Amino acid sequence: MTYFKSRLFMNYIWSYLFILLLPLVCLTVFVYRNAVDNLRSEIEQARLAQLTQAKVIVDGRMKELGEIASRISYDKRLTAYRVHDPIYAGEAIAALDQYKATSSIIGELYLYFHGDDRIYSSKGLNDYDVFAENVRFRQWDKDTLLRDLNDVRYPTMRPADSVAKPNGLQETMLAYLNPITPNNPHPHGTVMYLIKESELTSLIDSTLGNYKGLTYILDNRGRPLVDNRQGEALTDAEAQSLFDTLTPGISARDLNGKAHSIVAIRSATNGWTYVTVMPSAQFFSSVFHVRSFVIMLFAIVVAAGAAIALLLARAQYRPISSLVAFAAAKTESDGPAGGPPASRNELDRIRSALQDYSSRADLQEPFARNHFLSLLLKHGHARSLAPELQEAFGLSFDRARHFVIVAGWEESGELGRAERQEMAELLAQLEFPALNAEGYGVELSQLDQFGLIIGFDPVGGTEAFEHVRRIVEAVRSTMLEALDFIPVVGVGTCYAGPDQLNQSFIEACSAFELRVSSGSGTVTYFEKLSYPSEQAVWIPSNTLMKLAQSLKQGNDGVAAQMIGDALRSMQTSEQSALLTRCMCLDVLNTILKTASELGHHRLLQDVSPNMLYGKSMDELERGLLGLCSQLCRLVEQSNRKEEQCVIERIAAHLDVQYADASLSLETVAFEFGISPSHLSRSFKEKTGLNFVQYVWQRRLEQVMRELATTGDPLKDIIQRVGYVDAPNFIRKFKKETGHTPGQYRKLFAAASAAEAAAELEEA
Repeated sequence: MTYFKSRLFMNYIWSYLFILLLPLVCLTVFVYRNAVDNLRSEIEQARLAQLTQAKVIVDGRMKELGEIASRISYDKRLTAYRVHDPIYAGEAIAALDQYKATSSIIGELYLYFHGDDRIYSSKGLNDYDVFAENVRFRQWDKDTLLRDLNDVRYPTMRPADSVAKPNGLQETMLAYLNPITPNNPHPHGTVMYLIKESELTSLIDSTLGNYKGLTYILDNRGRPLVDNRQGEALTDAEAQSLFDTLTPGISARDLNGKAHSIVAIRSATNGWTYVTVMPSAQFFSSVFHVRSFVIMLFAIVVAAGAAIALLLARAQYRPISSLVAFAAAKTESDGPAGGPPASRNELDRIRSALQDYSSRADLQEPFARNHFLSLLLKHGHARSLAPELQEAFGLSFDRARHFVIVAGWEESGELGRAERQEMAELLAQLEFPALNAEGYGVELSQLDQFGLIIGFDPVGGTEAFEHVRRIVEAVRSTMLEALDFIPVVGVGTCYAGPDQLNQSFIEACSAFELRVSSGSGTVTYFEKLSYPSEQAVWIPSNTLMKLAQSLKQGNDGVAAQMIGDALRSMQTSEQSALLTRCMCLDVLNTILKTASELGHHRLLQDVSPNMLYGKSMDELERGLLGLCSQLCRLVEQSNRKEEQCVIERIAAHLDVQYADASLSLETVAFEFGISPSHLSRSFKEKTGLNFVQYVWQRRLEQVMRELATTGDPLKDIIQRVGYVDAPNFIRKFKKETGHTPGQYRKLFAAASAAEAAAELEEA
């Protein structure tokens, strides 16, 4: 089998054999020595869990009694005035009977007000002497009982005592005294419950099950409140010795000459200690069954260990081998580069493949590709960008020539949102094999414009401009066939490499802006906008146009390059000094005119009167570059301010319209006249949240408000905020808040109730 050729598969087999056989050997060697201790621990832990459950039940019942006493203290029907009033006395007795019925362990309930000579119960009003005669405790005399009723300051449980009834019957009962008002240092009365001992012992017995032994409940002073005996009894001396040295937990002790296991738990609620005492002989009845079990287990595991190990190893290795084959196939289909060597461990190969695909998936964030191409249009230098990014986005800039096309339409409403989306998908990547050309579309910040980066290799002896013209016509034809639409087009100069894409983009924007005709289908080439050759003594018009366009876009790098080219061309033209200075006026005038068009009139104040009459051309160049840098900074500030204003208006729009279920990035971008990719990037930069997170946050806040202030069904609230997938909303709500909507509503209701109670107490 091929499986046995894998080192990983063999490691699995040996691992499973080791896991299966080693415990068997250890069990065989140590089982007899440790069987009793293990069984003891299991039974004691089970007894500890059962005793803990019994403690929780009894503590819960005692807590109920405390709550009943608290409600009695605040019940207007049971005030001293109402109880003493003959008219309302019957109502008070009925109220006590109602409170008695709320707990199944209450044998009788009495209400006593300090200094009173009467005591009240669910059966009626009695003089204290009559009450003491009817209810006689063996170890609690009449005077002590009266003193305890008047002096008790905190809940106190009397040990089980024999109580004689008027009918001659006797019952073992506990008396539980609760001062009222609870937690008041100066109580005005006492609620006394009489509880049958059998009520508590039955609660414990029902929890402990078939337990055979002794059960005690001790108060916080170590006195036995309840003594439940099954099977044997301890002498008073042994019991007292046990209670004096008892500590919470599991321990062993010799009692009545026999070994006993003792489990004790202390309650943090009332300080009581719950104790079980069980003879250790009960553990040994199970030891003899262990021997047969061990022998059988040894035989079965030895016989079947190898087969089981083989099956488990195959089951474990089969999905791994499938993943390895899948990863290898995908690596081969994606290309040989970067694949891990076949000799490596299968898990390592899978890990490498997962890391590779994970890194690719992380890069597929919406609009990342568009942002990448936008950076190229602004800064150029395509060759300096990370090859990993280019490969991840499926981009290539290895063609011999590159240029940029800016395509758009006259009116922003000329194309609908769906048509614009179709155009974006169409222009995302274009290929023209016949022209050796390919292109990548870019959504510009303006809603009515697209950029297209074109790369091509020259064909035969075709001139570069003619080749560019054919590619532009092919682009227009493609758009016409797909969308029945011919855009207005501006075409930048073709450059020998992709590093000048920013210059070609500036030129395409200039051509688009300075087009002669405004009709659909107009194509303007930047190269055709220059003056005739006989005017070459002046600075070329295309240089001034590129300078103006770069200033409008705040691109200081291209502007500086245009000024440098203009001044160098003047220096090499061998013109007179006066003509050179006059030609410099064209550059300065272009800068100032652009500043005026952009509304930055204050730039005129920064122009030095002697700028054109400096000592050298270097000083003139520094002055012009300074003006350009200043204007570009102003343009950038204006763009950021305008962009911030738009984002604020969009955020305000979302604050109002967040409940619209049809709300999306595309619809909002179309409504505010900017491209979705630009909105996505700018919104995250300005608000710190992406578009979806911002809308979700507003919807979440509204749902939290409505959960806190209304009782409307959750489904209705979710639909009102524009969220249609209720289960998904609930999952995201819990992830954000740590609570489900229902839990959040309950928590807020509890907090509001607590605040209202606090305000009521202060009032």
